[in-house]
Amino acid sequence: MKHQRILVTGGAGYIGSMLVPALLDQGHQVIVLDNFIYHQTSLLDCVCNENFQIVRGDARDKSLITDLVSKVDGVIPLAALVGDAACDLDPMRAEAVNHHAVSMLVALMDKSQWIIYPNTNSGYGKGQGTSMCDENSPMDPISLYGRTKVRAEVAVRRNCENHVVLRLATVFGISPRMRLDLLVNDFVYRAVNDGFVVLFEADFKRNYVHISDIVRAFLWVINSFETMKGGVYNVGLSKANLSKRELCEEIRKQVPRFVFFEDRVGRDLDQRNYIVSNAKIEKTGFKFFVSLSGGIRELIKGYQIIRRNQFSNV
Repeated sequence: MKHQRILVTGGAGYIGSMLVPALLDQGHQVIVLDNFIYHQTSLLDCVCNENFQIVRGDARDKSLITDLVSKVDGVIPLAALVGDAACDLDPMRAEAVNHHAVSMLVALMDKSQWIIYPNTNSGYGKGQGTSMCDENSPMDPISLYGRTKVRAEVAVRRNCENHVVLRLATVFGISPRMRLDLLVNDFVYRAVNDGFVVLFEADFKRNYVHISDIVRAFLWVINSFETMKGGVYNVGLSKANLSKRELCEEIRKQVPRFVFFEDRVGRDLDQRNYIVSNAKIEKTGFKFFVSLSGGIRELIKGYQIIRRNQFSNV
């Protein structure tokens, strides 16, 4: 695909602050819309690029979105209240940002424009932790966050022919707009700083993926859009369908003093428990480069710099 004019909503967030520089490096023109609710400065290194435009605003602002959409070839809507805790704090705002704003955006696009929509594979819900979920498995989200994202995916697939949906595994890794409330990032932070963690329902499984591979997946779709158009793709490490206990065991290989205890009485508020197949995107030729162990090693180094727990969405 030739150089594109791309709108990235929420582009100063955890994923966006890695994705936007990569888009610029490939020669694309990028407009970022972000409300900077977390006071982040993650895109300061982009302001010298002539192909970069930054707009401080809200993804729910119809007049603003109408103007921005008219200037671009495609859209990557990253703006969202991410995670169960953030959504539960303000359910109405979560519904408005995660679902209604995406539906509005799609309605404003014309037939020549494309969208790459990032959903979460938490939409697969409870599962059993044994049977494999693929892109044809039913979406049965158990959290408000998951439900709003699934409803937005439905709107995208129903109303925009030029779409690709990426169902992202739980992301980990260092970003200029860091988040410590993601499971791998959180557990490694606890291992480095506290030396221990208490696990509830330690056998519950989920899938993981490094943030740089997420960025590469977006770039892959842009460059392969005509062959992937209309598709839904899980994006996660096939070798990283792990339980919480198994994740802790991987961390302890690099932080030997790390201990973890299992509380067999308490209940985790997050009841997700599933294994995900990522074979479909792998069959397109896409390859994942960063292993879980490599990401843990990166986080350990990063936490020599980050010593504060302010990097979360709540």
